[in-house]
Amino acid sequence: MKSYIEERAIEIANYIIEENATVRQTAKQFGISKSTVHKDVTDRLQQINPGLAKQARQVLDVNKSERHIRGGLATKEKYLHRHEIGIS
Repeated sequence: MKSYIEERAIEIANYIIEENATVRQTAKQFGISKSTVHKDVTDRLQQINPGLAKQARQVLDVNKSERHIRGGLATKEKYLHRHEIGIS
């Protein structure tokens, strides 16, 4: 594995852990795809630093279990905003 990929995987994991970030937020922050974030954290990082991979995976698992709640809140906010400005 190339060194820049290893460095990116470690940076991604640290970002996820420190910011409690989702895959989507992380991908946007680093300018890469969600698939790359997932592969870096689940596959590549496991070979480089299994402990860090486990920590990042725990954050992502919590985020995944809560995503339906965030989606519902976003939809609610969307319709509240539309109601406030008079769009039906």
